[in-house]
This record gives sequence, structure tokens and C-alpha cells, in this order.
Amino acid sequence: MDMHLSDSTTSAPSHVTLSGTGGVCLMRNVWKEEQHPSVINFISTFLSANSFRLNIVPIAPDFIFNCGGLSVAFVFVTNWDCNNVSLIFSRVQKLRTQFARFYVIITLPAKQEIDSFIQSYFKFEMVIGKPTFVPVQDIEMGFEKMVKIAHSSGVYKQKKIGEKLKAERKQLVQGMNFYLKVVTSIPGVDNHDANALSQAIGSVQAIAKASKDQILENTDLSAEKAEMISRFLRDPKFYSSPKIT
Repeated sequence: MDMHLSDSTTSAPSHVTLSGTGGVCLMRNVWKEEQHPSVINFISTFLSANSFRLNIVPIAPDFIFNCGGLSVAFVFVTNWDCNNVSLIFSRVQKLRTQFARFYVIITLPAKQEIDSFIQSYFKFEMVIGKPTFVPVQDIEMGFEKMVKIAHSSGVYKQKKIGEKLKAERKQLVQGMNFYLKVVTSIPGVDNHDANALSQAIGSVQAIAKASKDQILENTDLSAEKAEMISRFLRDPKFYSSPKIT
């Protein structure tokens, strides 16, 4: 089961400020009305300290965080009623089909609540990890864990985006190096000429299709170079024969 009871129900809340956080937190208006004002005050203060903007809105889950362009939804059960758990699990079952990233935070301050939750988890035939349940000792700890989950998810996405951009830049550089190598293999054509052709004409394939007049009209290359480029890329006999320059 996706629970860490010994870890999450014994340590005190840290009230730390996370580095590199920030984003938007949507709080369900109905959930807000069910909480003590001190809880809402703690949440507002904690979010402000971590550069999150709080909006109270009528949403299905209790919270939706958008951090780093990634949305994460949460149900936050702050009062576990051992005699009325069916509504909680039916709601979770419904919401887990609506959100790709969905977690359930549950405050379980005593062994009685922990035992009740474990029995209910199997009674309602929950699938491990769908969604992930996070038992905590108190509301403050639960909200801090919620923010940390949203933050880590956003950081991971940004890291993947950064890696993708880095790979794309590397591929672009490799592609440009290959382009320069091909075009400057034409007798008389240097890097300046190759860059001019790239900006005005485009790819090697486009240059191969361009006429001498098109090259002259769109670049500062000489008529001799334009003729050489047109002949070299169009005539296999020409570019495969030895040249003396």
C-alpha cells in the first residue's frame, strides 16, 4: 500500500520554506468553509512564504496546484470519521478517473483512525497507487506534504523540459555543423557563403533545387559561386569528379 505510517505520523511538521517554489493553489470553497479559521490562516501564510497564489474556487477536488506548468489534484481529509468512510472512498474513486496526478492526504492522529483507514482501504478494494494515499499526523504536516508533492512534480517536469531543450539545441548544432560541412565542400564556398545560403535559401535540399538566378537574387554571392553551387549540387558527374582549385 502507498502509505508510510511510521514515517508520516510521528514527526512534527517542519514549517520550512521550500526553495524554487511558486505557482497557483486552488482551494475548494466548500472545503474552506469546513475548516477552522486558524487552518486557513496557516495555509495562507505557508503558501505566501513559498510564493504560491491562493484562489478560492468551486472545484471538485479539495486542492489543485499548478507548479512549473504541471497540475496536481488533492483530496485533503482533515477529520477521519471511523463511522462514515464510504463517502470519502466513493469521492476518491470518482476523482481518480478525472485527474492524471491525484493524491489523497488523510490526517490520522491516533491508532484507532489508522486501523480504521487500513481496514477501509481494503474493504473498498482500492488499487495501490491509484491514487496514492498519504497519511499524516496533523493538518499542518498534511498541507506541507501536499505542497512538497506539487513542488517536486513541477521541478521534475521543468527538469525534463530542460533536458529536452538541451537535446534539441545539441541536435540543432550538430545539424548546422553537418550543413556547413556539406555546403563548404563546394569549391570556393566558405562559412560566410554557407550561412548566407542557409538564411536566404534554406536546407541543402532547397539549395540544390535553387537556380543560379535565385541564388544571386537572394544572397551576396558572386555569379561564379552561384554557378558553381548550382552545378555542383545538381550534376553528379560534376561533384564526383576531381577538382583543382
